[in-house]
Parts: sequence; structure tokens; C-alpha cells
Amino acid sequence: MLVDDVIIDIRGGNGGRGAVAFDKNLLALGPTGARGGDGGNVYMEGVADLSALNQFRFKKKLEAGNGKDGRSQFRDGTNGSDLFLKVPVGTVIYNLTNSSRDEITKIGERVLVARGGKGGKGNFHFKSSRNTTPKEFQPGLPGERFEIRLELKLIADVGLIGLPNVGKSSWLNTLTNAKSKVANYQFTTLEPHLGVYYELILADIPGLIEGAAEGKGLGIKFLRHIERTRTLFHFVSAESEHPETDYKTVRKELKAYNPELVAKEEFVFLSKKDLVPESEAAKKAKNLSKKIGKDVIPVSVISDEDISRVETMLNVIKKGK
Repeated sequence: MLVDDVIIDIRGGNGGRGAVAFDKNLLALGPTGARGGDGGNVYMEGVADLSALNQFRFKKKLEAGNGKDGRSQFRDGTNGSDLFLKVPVGTVIYNLTNSSRDEITKIGERVLVARGGKGGKGNFHFKSSRNTTPKEFQPGLPGERFEIRLELKLIADVGLIGLPNVGKSSWLNTLTNAKSKVANYQFTTLEPHLGVYYELILADIPGLIEGAAEGKGLGIKFLRHIERTRTLFHFVSAESEHPETDYKTVRKELKAYNPELVAKEEFVFLSKKDLVPESEAAKKAKNLSKKIGKDVIPVSVISDEDISRVETMLNVIKKGK
């Protein structure tokens, strides 16, 4: 199960307490209480692992290390250890406590999400000409604590979209050697899958149905993943009795979720042409093209010629990247 939206509680480490101590050396006088260590910070770090948010499925409270208390003889407490939380590239970080927002867009990118508290001063820092034996000290400050929502939005160059069971997973597997599950029934793909075609990242988005933008089927959970794709490969099955309706159903859901999605570059394919007579596939492609005002390319995943044709299109996209 892919976790792509989760709320967690994070806390920076608390600062250590300042020490109250005096010089133990013979004939030496004065305070020697040192400062407490600073609490550790909490960072989010981008990784390529799409399932990295799964670690937060049950572990909801996470905190960095606390700073150690100050000690005598001017020995500061050690700082608390920082906490680095691995999240997939494409994760949006919503701070629900202060309404701020960040996002991770690169592998290895780090975002500071909670600061640790400062360590308190020991009595040495309160020494003055009027107060040569102070007993004052400061407690450490608490670390920042926030409620954080993590939402994964895939960053892909090409998103494969369409109704369920139109062959998206088969094309992803063929073009990228990915291992998406393939079967002849609806909702085979229950979570997004990624593949790489040379420098291009392709994402197989679970099939959308009518009403997806209102929460029906699996689509609403994954519509967000289409937002960051540069180009859409829209597949319509040649087995469909109403290709135009299928095409417009998906376009309607994209627009209902975010009108900007229908403005993306789109290529339309009539998939599974090998499952109907060649003349029927050609006729359906021609009629659909006329009705939607876009070129429609009949393709079959078992045709080397069609695979080369799609790869040529990907190469053009790659050059323009």
C-alpha cells in the first residue's frame, strides 16, 4: 500500500540546562557552570524511493535528540542529534500549525522543518564584578513542535492516463522495463508506478472514472499526481464502443479537479488495436480525431512498429526537456 498523504507530529530537541558549579581546583575561585547543549533540528530529505512515506503509517510522533545539560569546569553539554526524515521527491510539506508550506523537488534536497531549542546558560555566564559567585542558570529552551501534513505529488515528465484497463501499465512496462501489474480487469493499478525511459520519468496513473474528482473510484486519490507531469499520454481502448465518451470522461475529471490539467501537452492513443479488426481500429481513430480536434494514433503494445513510433515521440519530448 502506497502512503501518499499523512499527518505526523514532529518536535525539535529540547535544549540542555545550564550548570551551576564552582571551581574545584585548589586556591581557584569562581563559577565554572557551562552552557547546556542545543537540541537537534528536524529535516526532511528528498529520496527517489516512492514508498518512503510508508514509514509514517504507524509512527506518527518523531523528535530530534535533546541537548545534554551543561557540566562543571566549563564543559558545555553536547548538542542533541539532528533527525533526518526521508521523503519522496515531489513531497509537499504543509505545516498545519503555522500554515507554512515547503516542498522537496530534488534528490538530496533538505528542508529544515523544526528547530531545536537553545541550551541554557550556566552560572559562569552570569559572573560580574558585582556578582562573583552567581548561582543563576538558564533552563534549556524547548524545541519547536509542529503538526505536519506530507502530501506526495509525483514529479514525472510523462503521465499515462485514461480509464481503467486501457493498457497504460503494459506500455509503461514495455517502454521502461518497469514491473507494473497487468491484468484484464478494472483497477489493476492501485497505486502510481514510475519508470524511466532514458532521461524521462514516466508515471502510470491509476485509471480514472466518471466522478473521480468528487471522490468516486480510485481516481480522486491520484489526480494530484497528474498536476506535476509535463506531458500527458492519454490512452483510449480500441475495444470501447464509445471512444469519444471515454476520452471526454477523463478530460472532464481533470478539469473538475484542476482546470490547469487540461492545458497540458497531450498525446492521444487508441490502444489495444490488436484486439479489434484493423479497419475498425483505423475508423475509430479517425472518428475520434475528428470529434476531439486532435491527432489520434492507433497503437498496440505487441507491435514493434508502434513501440518505435511511441519511442520517437518520447525522444522528441526528451530533446525539449
